[in-house]
Parts: sequence; C-alpha cells; structure tokens
Amino acid sequence: MDPEVKKARIVRRKAAGVGDNSSNRGYLDGQLLIAMPVMGDPRFERSVIYLCAHSSEGAMGIIVNRPAGSIDFPELLVQLDIIKKTDQIKLSENAESMKVLKGGPVETGRGFVLHSSDFFIKDATLRIDDGICLTATVDILKAIARGAGPKHAILALGYAGWAPGQLETEIQDNGWLHCDADPDLVFGGDVEEKYLRALRKIGIDPACCRMNPGMRSGNCAPALTRIPRRPGECRDP
Repeated sequence: MDPEVKKARIVRRKAAGVGDNSSNRGYLDGQLLIAMPVMGDPRFERSVIYLCAHSSEGAMGIIVNRPAGSIDFPELLVQLDIIKKTDQIKLSENAESMKVLKGGPVETGRGFVLHSSDFFIKDATLRIDDGICLTATVDILKAIARGAGPKHAILALGYAGWAPGQLETEIQDNGWLHCDADPDLVFGGDVEEKYLRALRKIGIDPACCRMNPGMRSGNCAPALTRIPRRPGECRDP
C-alpha cells in the first residue's frame, strides 16, 4: 500500500465542504449505492457500494460485497513486510478474519481500509460519518496486525469513481438505488448475501425487478430504462 495514498483525490471533498452530513445538501457520501438488477456492466452487477465522497467534483466509493479472490489478509501482511511468515499464527482475531475485497476498477493496486470510527490516525484518516472512516496508509494495517486496530474493518483493493455529475446521471437513468448505510452491510461477513439484504433493506423484492428495461412494478423503483454503459469508471473523481 502506497503511504502517499492518504493524499488521494478523495480529499478534495473537504474543499467542497463534503463530509458534514452533506446528504442534506443533495450529496450521498456516507450512503450505500445498490446496483439495479438489470445493471449491464459486469464490473458492477449485484454490487453494493459505500460512498466515501460525493460532491460537485464527482464521487468515490468502495464496493463492499465483492471478495478479492484468493487473496488472504495474513499472507498480504507478509508480502508487505508488515509481519514475518512465522508470525501469522500470532495475529489477532480481527486480523485473521479481515476481509479483502475488490473495491472497484480504479487504482486496483492500492488499498483502502473502511473501518469503524474507534480508530483514527491524524492527517491520514477521513471521517465519513459518525460510525465509518476511511484510512489508506500502511499504518492502519500495522495496527490491525498487532491487535490495536479498529473493531470493524475491511480492506478494499481499488475503488469506483465518477466524474462531476456522472453519478447523478446514472441514478436518474435507473442504474443505481441508494439508502442509508448499515454498518452490518458494510462490515458483515456474509459478503455473498449483502446484495439481496441491501435490496430488502429498502423494501424491494429482487424478483420483481427481473424484467425487461422500461417495465414497471408496484414493488420496484421507477421504470427500468437505459443503463449507463460504463458506470463508476472515471479515473479522476
């Protein structure tokens, strides 16, 4: 993980005044994006995304329900020279159970840790709301390895980003639904079930949305019309 990632573009949200319950001003940072069942982009099908930043300058989020294949967190600590291979058996329970996810298609070589707000590093941790923070320096991995990290955390490789106005357009085109964040949906271990749980959280039966674009259902969100070709693809949120 690049120590300089703490200066990632997402800090621009501070200059835009984002981060202080900005959803009251029409922004959605701190909320969950849920892909509509007819999402056509395989990178985002059935995805649940926690929005870390959303402002007039764009948006950035972390997919919280897509495992990163065979990547194992303790082994990743060894590869990063944070611990020795012989120390893997000494890791804390939180480190042993840490989830490694595919956070999105942008900058997949970088790691971003979403975590509970009981852990904070000055000038490195971005507080998104009262319960969830984002830290993207190697220091948090070191803290987790020695048992001094946050109570809840996930490590995401990469992120999803949107250019100014792009996310709003995708939502208007029925590419995404959104709702208040649920810490259990963000940090819960049942990764494969998060998508269905997120839909049910907002009162949607997934079966009712398995229909042709443009059709309506009494239990679904607005008519499922055009889906953007490449949602969340911007490399410069």
